[in-house]
Amino acid sequence: MSREPLKGREAYKAWREIGTRWSDNDSYGHVNNTVYYQWFDTAVNAWLIEAGLLDVAGGDTVGFVVETGCRYARPVSYPEPVDVGLAVERIGSSSVRYRIGVFAKGAGEAAAEGHFVHVYVDRKSRRPVAVPQGWREALEKILV
Repeated sequence: MSREPLKGREAYKAWREIGTRWSDNDSYGHVNNTVYYQWFDTAVNAWLIEAGLLDVAGGDTVGFVVETGCRYARPVSYPEPVDVGLAVERIGSSSVRYRIGVFAKGAGEAAAEGHFVHVYVDRKSRRPVAVPQGWREALEKILV
């Protein structure tokens, strides 16, 4: 069964280097699949914080993860750091779909590619809210 190849570095608009940890490796000597989801969460939320959008402690709007997925192409292992690329694939009325690529440091081909969907909600009511206009404008900068 053939599948679409993973996207290259050109498919991403924002980047973050993340160091691997000794405990990330599994018994097979490569980073365990669950760690990739931690990287996705870190990449998305760090970008939101750095863009001045997400106030973790007191902001009115917070994102709930409602969907994630990942395809793996090649292993990475501690102690090599990874470059995590981020792009927005879709901005809905209350949701955003992010694309995340994981690359071994300096590699041109992705080790893994995933997606992450946030539904934005009011912190108190936990009910969906429209993506705030300021957020929308910032997210459009990394929209592909």
